[in-house]
Amino acid sequence: MSATDPSLAPLARRSEVARHVLRADALRGSLAFAPQPSLRNSCLAGFQAALTVAIALPLFHLSPFAHLIGFAALGALVALFGRFEPRRGRSRLVLLAALCQVSAVLVMSTAGWLGLTPLLELALLALVCGVYFFITVSGRFGPPGALIFVFAAGAALAPVGSGAEVLARGAATGAVALLAWAICGLTERLRHLPDETRRFPSEPARPLDHRLTASLRIVLGAFIALLVSHAFGADHPVWAAMGALAVLQGPFLHINIHRALQRMAGAVVGATLAWLILVQDPSVWTIIALLFVLQFATELVIGSNYGLGQVFVTPMALLMSHLAAPDVAGVAMAPERVLDTLLGASVGIVVAILLSTLDDRHHVAARRRPG
Repeated sequence: MSATDPSLAPLARRSEVARHVLRADALRGSLAFAPQPSLRNSCLAGFQAALTVAIALPLFHLSPFAHLIGFAALGALVALFGRFEPRRGRSRLVLLAALCQVSAVLVMSTAGWLGLTPLLELALLALVCGVYFFITVSGRFGPPGALIFVFAAGAALAPVGSGAEVLARGAATGAVALLAWAICGLTERLRHLPDETRRFPSEPARPLDHRLTASLRIVLGAFIALLVSHAFGADHPVWAAMGALAVLQGPFLHINIHRALQRMAGAVVGATLAWLILVQDPSVWTIIALLFVLQFATELVIGSNYGLGQVFVTPMALLMSHLAAPDVAGVAMAPERVLDTLLGASVGIVVAILLSTLDDRHHVAARRRPG
């Protein structure tokens, strides 16, 4: 049956699509556990990132650059890319991810140094969401996608005192990203490689007009989420932007909506876990150890169920933020993370449905039609 079958038109109205994707029985799939393409590769990527954290963060903490430890932690995240790529493809992709991570830190740090108004900063951050989405989809980066770079950009919104500090942030991120690249190369022989008998998922090729349309949709959704979050006085509006981005970045409307609800539920549980940790006023060494465990646990489960993965991602992100700004980012971050995630995901759902194309809605309608 064609996706443009006229008989699907009544089912493809925005109101009908919204009713369907938010129905309780349609959401049961959000709770299901899917088989992972390669649990070994996912665990290895988590271990590579965690090992980078375990090596780099203690060195920064004991060095004269201890104030850059939060930006050093951002560099370790590039090890998560390219887990299903051929051998040379993985090395190239991790390096490209390193360049994106460093550029995200430099761009937003420079904006802070130049003294942009809050509104201009939010507009720039929304633009960053769309640009990195376009880069990751065009470059077929695969998971975890643009969210990693937007998280880095949001972390770089912290006040900057000088141009030298901007460069120091970028250098700390880049140095640890290169360490992650080296660790990936040294442990490459442990990874399953794709061949004739082992097919791994790859980023689907999307036409240029689809990528541009999706990027503009993300910029709009992220900007709305940022504005609302800022209006409510949030200290970390980037989490609202990430919530909107997580909803709007996928190729299929029904999956994006389910992903939003998983993100909401996972953020609530994960933020509670983070609050229980932060209220104990953990030492830097305890946080580093927890980051190691959480990074590995995330990659162990997120490929099977996105919502469960968020239970580990959320405290990991909050602990990294605490490392970057221990005097500012404390226990109060946990409830703010929940509220901003709920806000961003909700905005993302509304924008996804209102700005959905007819093809998007026909795809949902075709899934509903029996036979």
